[in-house]
Amino acid sequence: MNKMNLEMIVGLFLLAGFASFSYIAIKMGDLSFFNEESYPVSARFISISGLKEGAAVELAGVKVGTVSGIELDWGEYEAIVRLDINKQVKLQEDSIASIRTSGIIGDRFIKLTPGGSEEYLGAGDEIAETESSISLEELVSKYIFKSE
Repeated sequence: MNKMNLEMIVGLFLLAGFASFSYIAIKMGDLSFFNEESYPVSARFISISGLKEGAAVELAGVKVGTVSGIELDWGEYEAIVRLDINKQVKLQEDSIASIRTSGIIGDRFIKLTPGGSEEYLGAGDEIAETESSISLEELVSKYIFKSE
């Protein structure tokens, strides 16, 4: 084999490795370059302790979206959480968004509970009914320091 063929084989091998690495990184990172397959909704919570951008949004235990942004409403002292929901999922107007923990000390995620309304949320709408996160530390301290 001459030097030119060896360099060509090594170059192709490196390109194949880089393409494989890029594919795995995109799939494991759950990235989407075109956001046409989801619509944004928001929800207000009194406390979102532990919830992060990129967290899962689940309906019946199935991931149907992600948390795309978190900001503070300075006037109301509430957290506004922006959610990107899969377009195939139609959320009723009276759906409930709850912050839950996967496992005992796992990551936080948003659990959606569908309502019974015949009206559906559209892009940019807000989920009115929410349940804030439960702080394990607060529960333990209430139990330990409970006065009798």
